[in-house]
Amino acid sequence: MTDSPAVPEGWTVWAESEDGRLVLTYRPDVFDGTAFPAACLPTLYVTHGRRTRRPGRNPANTTADWFVTLYAEPDVTIEDDRFSTRAAAVEYALDLAARFDAGDLEYRECYQLPREEYLECLDELTGRTHDG
Repeated sequence: MTDSPAVPEGWTVWAESEDGRLVLTYRPDVFDGTAFPAACLPTLYVTHGRRTRRPGRNPANTTADWFVTLYAEPDVTIEDDRFSTRAAAVEYALDLAARFDAGDLEYRECYQLPREEYLECLDELTGRTHDG
């Protein structure tokens, strides 16, 4: 495995495996399970084959494609994209992480039942304003 990529401010390389999987987390210093459940930690995955949130439910990899998935929290997907190479997936993931930190991604519309306190914290951390 190569050296971990340089990640945008606010993000941490949480895990990088021999098979190329990469997991980034956003502001683990804030989303540490004290003020918010640990599951609220925004997480970005680069995986070989589609990833599911349920343990034991990841089917055998039947594709050579790489996937980038950004979760605000379990069952709340902000982005989910597919790439033909790991390099392209990692490049996109790092761009996605930077856009998230800059407040350029709309995550509120991903919620059916929003957690206002959590979303207000994300808005503050990412410099977004929310009217309404």
